[in-house]
Amino acid sequence: MAVSAHSLPLFARMALAARRTGLWPLMMALIALFVALPVLTVLGHVFVPAPEIWSHLASTVLPRYLFNTAGLAVGVAAGVLVMGVGTAWLVVMCRFPGQRIFEWALLLPLAVPTYVIAYAYTDFLQFSGPLQTLLRDTFGWAAGDYWFPPVRSLGGAIVLLSLVLYPYVYLLTRAAFLEQSVCVLEVGRTLGRGPWKLFGTIAVPLARPAIAGGAALALMETLNEFGAVQFFAVDTFTTGIYRTWFGLGERTAAAQLAGVLLLFVLVLLLLERVSRGKAQFFHTSSRYRELPQYELTGLRRWLAVLGCGLPVVLGFLVPAMLLLEMSLTAGDQQFGWSFLPYVFNSISLSTIAALAAVGLAVLLSYGVRLAPSPLTQAAVRISAMGYAIPGAVIAVGILIPLGWMDQQLYALLRGEFGWNVGLLLTGTGFALVYAYLVRFLAVSYNAVQASLTKVTPSMDAASRTLGKTAGGTLRRVHAPIMRGSLLGAGILVFVDVMKELPATIILRPFDFTTLAVRSYELASDERLSQSSTASLAIVLVGIVPVILLSRAMRRSRPGYSDAGG
Repeated sequence: MAVSAHSLPLFARMALAARRTGLWPLMMALIALFVALPVLTVLGHVFVPAPEIWSHLASTVLPRYLFNTAGLAVGVAAGVLVMGVGTAWLVVMCRFPGQRIFEWALLLPLAVPTYVIAYAYTDFLQFSGPLQTLLRDTFGWAAGDYWFPPVRSLGGAIVLLSLVLYPYVYLLTRAAFLEQSVCVLEVGRTLGRGPWKLFGTIAVPLARPAIAGGAALALMETLNEFGAVQFFAVDTFTTGIYRTWFGLGERTAAAQLAGVLLLFVLVLLLLERVSRGKAQFFHTSSRYRELPQYELTGLRRWLAVLGCGLPVVLGFLVPAMLLLEMSLTAGDQQFGWSFLPYVFNSISLSTIAALAAVGLAVLLSYGVRLAPSPLTQAAVRISAMGYAIPGAVIAVGILIPLGWMDQQLYALLRGEFGWNVGLLLTGTGFALVYAYLVRFLAVSYNAVQASLTKVTPSMDAASRTLGKTAGGTLRRVHAPIMRGSLLGAGILVFVDVMKELPATIILRPFDFTTLAVRSYELASDERLSQSSTASLAIVLVGIVPVILLSRAMRRSRPGYSDAGG
């Protein structure tokens, strides 16, 4: 039965109209231009010569930026891949004590901002902290009598960032494992392959797009990290960009440093693409049942508990308990009704940005599928550039064009109508949401695109032969299959916006404060105990959607039944 165009939702009607008129490439180009405008504004400074400042940077801090950034990226990549892929396989394919709890608990570190875990562990592990004080009191040690690993170091930054960033890999990899067909795994089992051979030869190759997408997100988040590495005094490109732009006032040199940082990310993504070659990973069967699970016994079951429990304990429980203790003993004195605006501002901004980012990601992903061309591919790559640029630089890139637009609007409305409207763009939440879209569109796109690539093109052809339009195919075929990944993309953006700090500080309207800004303002004034209240609130607000996401992902898998799991 054919579907009337007027009965389709607005998005589907827009998709149908664009497909019929061949406007997909144009629409995607407009989206790319909208998202990439701040980045292009900043990169425009790259071609401005600045030989004096570059010679100074090259002779002083540039080698340190390169070494620390590369070391941080390699260390965090190894950590998130081991923790994310390993735990995802264990909770999906194995049975052991606490497995159902670990399914959602492994996502909890996602709600902990990197700068928050840095503050918490520094207070706990530093020389004057409770742990070292207890050791000295217990064994009678004095300063210099023992060695303790320094938390404020490159190694400390790698460990702590890995603990809070591995959920990117775990989330997308688990979704990919849940979407895999039982038939493929059953064939592997009939060939005599055990769980580890199935993991290495079948499950991981099928989930490779999701694993690569999660690792790319973690790496880009690492390369953009500012709060934790600055607090640890680890000089990276991000801290160098911030210091060069806002400390030295050298916008050109800062933009050129941002260009080098962007090159880092592009090289990493290119290496992954080259290693993948022309391989594509589709699920060719529609037989989806509850996945078979291996019952772990003996030592293996407790090793699985340890492997899944350590990331949760170290990445969430310990910092949460430290924040709770600080909040109860010397928390924010304004905690109470005056705290509600901070919570409302954070949640409303995160929700709006998440919905907008997922919507644009679906448009871009489906546009590439319908109209694969150099123009659409270029539009997608340009749209995803923002995640490789520090939030502070994006904020400045937004202020320049929107500030000019505000001036023109003010002059026009005041001259023609006598209206004194103030700053309509840079003085409202529009600039903030714009910055979040630029910064986090790649997060939602990677999740959506990884899921869409696993839908074999034969499904599109079959749907079209049955009379479905492009919009109808998206709504009736693709959307149900991708539901878990769409939810995952929305939650990733929501939590990231909750934690975003530099862009929020620069672009927030007057007298507009979020939980992240409140936490940073108190911590920057060396009031770490008082900042723990806002930091703990960020963690608590992020817990509920993370748990709901885990349950929704399992229920969204075709063939799921409550009886089965």
